[in-house]
Amino acid sequence: MNIAIMVEGNTEVAFIDPLRGYLRQHLAGAMPRLVSRTYDGRIPKADRLRRQVRLLLNGHDRVIALTDVHTGSRDFTDAADAKMKMRTWVGKEPRFHPHAAQHDFEAWLLPYWLRIQELAGSDRTAPSPNPESVNHGRPPARHLAEIYRTGSRGRSYVKTRDAAAILRDADLSVAIAACTELRALVNTILTICGAASV
Repeated sequence: MNIAIMVEGNTEVAFIDPLRGYLRQHLAGAMPRLVSRTYDGRIPKADRLRRQVRLLLNGHDRVIALTDVHTGSRDFTDAADAKMKMRTWVGKEPRFHPHAAQHDFEAWLLPYWLRIQELAGSDRTAPSPNPESVNHGRPPARHLAEIYRTGSRGRSYVKTRDAAAILRDADLSVAIAACTELRALVNTILTICGAASV
């Protein structure tokens, strides 16, 4: 099984290795080849998304698109709306699987708040017990930027560097348990590969 995962940028690419590690535990002998494709800050929309999916399906068995709900514009109201719009844009293609991080990818990092506090040198409390409830007005990435900026380590949050550091040696099942949209993404891959959902 060869799966292309369309992601917005290098921050989400940092997530692919922990995802592979988690999947290896659940897909012994059926581990898919995951190939990430970045799109310079946001997944294409409308006809461009349809064309990109068709191109990727020429060399891959399945295509997963992962977008943030908070894209800098108000294209999507929530994850369900983002998935519905992507599905509509691509059309009836059963090998295409749209997914969205509610509100941005950093929501999936918030379950590791103790690690974030350690890396930032801060005792700031977590923004919410439910990481995916953090909203457009103050998305998860902004919370991470603030804890890093105000922490004793005296450095700013750099998405690619710090996402990888937060996820290093992390148990992805912690974020899967806390984040419905992440769990949906993982279950799509497990189901595609013939395994039971988590």
